[in-house]
Amino acid sequence: MSDKTNSRVIAATILIEVLINKHSLQQVLSQYIRDLNKNDAGFVQALVYGVIRDYGNLQAILKCLMDKPLNAKEQDTAILILIGLYQLLSMRVAEHAAVSETVDAAKILGKQWATGLINGILRRFAREQESILAKAKLSPMKNHPSWLVSKVKAAWPDRLLQILQKNDLAPPMHLRVNKQKIDRDAYLDLLEQKQIKAQASSLSLAGITLEEAVDVQDLPHFTEGFVSVQDIAAQQAAHLLDLEPGMRILDACAAPGGKTAHILETEPKVELIAIDQDATRLKRVEENLSRLHLCAKIMTADASQQHWWDKKPFERILLDAPCSATGVIRRHPDIKWLRQASDIENLAKLQLSILKNLWAMLSPGGILVYATCSILPEENDQLIKHFLSHENSAKPMPLQFSRGIATEHGWQFFPEPMGTDGFFYSKLQKQ
Repeated sequence: MSDKTNSRVIAATILIEVLINKHSLQQVLSQYIRDLNKNDAGFVQALVYGVIRDYGNLQAILKCLMDKPLNAKEQDTAILILIGLYQLLSMRVAEHAAVSETVDAAKILGKQWATGLINGILRRFAREQESILAKAKLSPMKNHPSWLVSKVKAAWPDRLLQILQKNDLAPPMHLRVNKQKIDRDAYLDLLEQKQIKAQASSLSLAGITLEEAVDVQDLPHFTEGFVSVQDIAAQQAAHLLDLEPGMRILDACAAPGGKTAHILETEPKVELIAIDQDATRLKRVEENLSRLHLCAKIMTADASQQHWWDKKPFERILLDAPCSATGVIRRHPDIKWLRQASDIENLAKLQLSILKNLWAMLSPGGILVYATCSILPEENDQLIKHFLSHENSAKPMPLQFSRGIATEHGWQFFPEPMGTDGFFYSKLQKQ
């Protein structure tokens, strides 16, 4: 068995776990690629992300290549065919290798009966690609579940196609320079010395955008905490808090800790408490702070409850609310296929209960920043509107950025090719 066949077997196993068994891509992927060498891990990752991103369109192609669909028990066979189709369509893999290695992977996975079928379908697609693609009528719409297309269309009719297209692109890699260690210009010089092409962000004073993604271990002084990977939109949170030395701050739903760290890099002389109800994910917060040589009090706690609170009010609260993550689909394409329409209403209820609960912990004159990585108004502007209609002490503060658009009670960023992810902010002051 060649390494490449083995890579396709691993990719198929991951895709079955995600697309059929509905497990999170990030968790499954890290489990399966941690023992692979860099090249094989990169190949598996490219294949898995590619198939999940183009899952709808690949299924449309497969439909054109089969007289009748495979039965429900053979979804794993369908996944193998999609792996072959994706290589032929979008990867720099020689045709004979894409076909023969995928067929060999089927044998290893106990699909001996399907090898002739897989071979025939892939060879036919290679021969008749142009006519089959014309028949399949590929589109970004097909690459998203219909409920999500409907919601985005209702919320942003003029931006529908643009949002769906951006969701299907590989995301840019943004960095946040730790200004406690080095300034941005000096770090850009270090990147240039390592021939990593990058430019300063106009949206974040600590932000850098790389022309091409690199392994974090290739970033100068990454392990010493000079820099972190964080989207440019997510880098706005710390600045919106208007931090001052000595303030008592709560970072609610803090894991994995990117914004926690940025708060401390922006203003180290604060009393920061970071909470999350997922103890496993809180370990990531600890690891991030440790690498950056930063300090916060970290607690496993439910932000919708108060029993953990010591009754001392906070002057600033960051609520990075649990959400649908519909603004970061390009980073987590499995969201398209794992999320359900019913999740949105349930999430909005949870967001509102957390917001109401935390508002009671905010001192008069204090500021709460509400953030989500969602583009759906039910979790964003509509939710803030509902909260304001029931909470007389809350006053929205104006926001202004050079990207995205103002909403009635906040600011919405959208996914952009070399720019931000989809992100929402509302800044509320307690009267």
